[in-house]
Amino acid sequence: MDSQTDQIKILRLKIKCLSILFLFLFACGIIFVRSYDDTVSRWKSYKDLETWMEKDFSFDMERFKRFEGTLPPPRAPEETFKLKSGIYIDAAIFAKETLNRIDPSYKAKIAVLLIRQGANHYVCSFMKEGKLYIMDYGTPYKTLVGVHGPFHSLEEYKVFFEKNHPTIKNVQGITYLPR
Repeated sequence: MDSQTDQIKILRLKIKCLSILFLFLFACGIIFVRSYDDTVSRWKSYKDLETWMEKDFSFDMERFKRFEGTLPPPRAPEETFKLKSGIYIDAAIFAKETLNRIDPSYKAKIAVLLIRQGANHYVCSFMKEGKLYIMDYGTPYKTLVGVHGPFHSLEEYKVFFEKNHPTIKNVQGITYLPR
């Protein structure tokens, strides 16, 4: 009888432990999986976006190679957030939409560097305290990844880009995309 009673106690303990484990895993899933809207609503400045891009976002080399020399269909910010990856156009759109949600005074826009040979490059520009900054996480070149500035103009950023890009040393022009 004793061994049967012990076995029942052990079985009950195992069931309780498994139940607690499942509850814990379920609760963690709810706590740590946030939507794009929920996450961005908690961010207070461009620094929060910068931190997320540095920590969670990765350049999608497979997508980059697949669409090399062309403009792929851009991803919505929600999709980029969910996938935590993308290329130049995805990162630029994601940054623009997110910055304007965080603080419309950033006046974030997409700027395009016009490249004679190859595909154009897209970045996000924004204003902070009257100064121009560029956010670029859509490139495989570490010398260009991050938030750069302040700049006095897009032309000044173009010079920065040409100086820091490993192969492109002559950008044809730079302009803002129409809304």
